[in-house]
Amino acid sequence: MEKVIVKIVKENEVQQPKYMTEGAAGMDVQAFIKEPVVLKSLERALIPTGIKMEIPYGYEVQVRPRSGLAIKHGITLVNTPGTIDSDYRGEVGIILINLSNTDFTVNPGERIGQLVLQKVYKMEFQEVSALGETERAEGGFGHTGK
Repeated sequence: MEKVIVKIVKENEVQQPKYMTEGAAGMDVQAFIKEPVVLKSLERALIPTGIKMEIPYGYEVQVRPRSGLAIKHGITLVNTPGTIDSDYRGEVGIILINLSNTDFTVNPGERIGQLVLQKVYKMEFQEVSALGETERAEGGFGHTGK
C-alpha cells in the first residue's frame, strides 16, 4: 500500500494517532483533555486532540466517527466526515454529539474519532445548456423506495 508523509506536531502527552489493525483505513485519534467532559443527550462539544498536521497539497484528512462509540453509546460526529484541508495548520478538534438518551463521559486519552487520508481533485465547472440523460434522471431522496 502506498504511504504518504503527513507531518505532525503534537502536545507532550498526546499519543500519535495510529492504525489499530493492519487493514484499518483510519487512524484512531484521542481526546486531549485534562478533565472528563460529560455530554448530555443531544449535547455536542468540540474536543481537542492536541495535534496539528501539515497535509500535502492535493490531499485532505477526513475525520470520521468510531463505529464502536456509535453503536454502543450513540456518540458520533456532527459534521461527518469532517474535512481538514491541506492549508489548515491549527489544532485538530473533533465535534462530538451524543445522540443517545443517557449522559456520556469523554475521558482524557479516549479514542474519539478516526483520521482518513484522501486524495482531492479540484473541480472545474463547464456551463452547458443541458445535461446528459440517465435512467434515474432527477429522481432522488428515496425515489427507489423505502
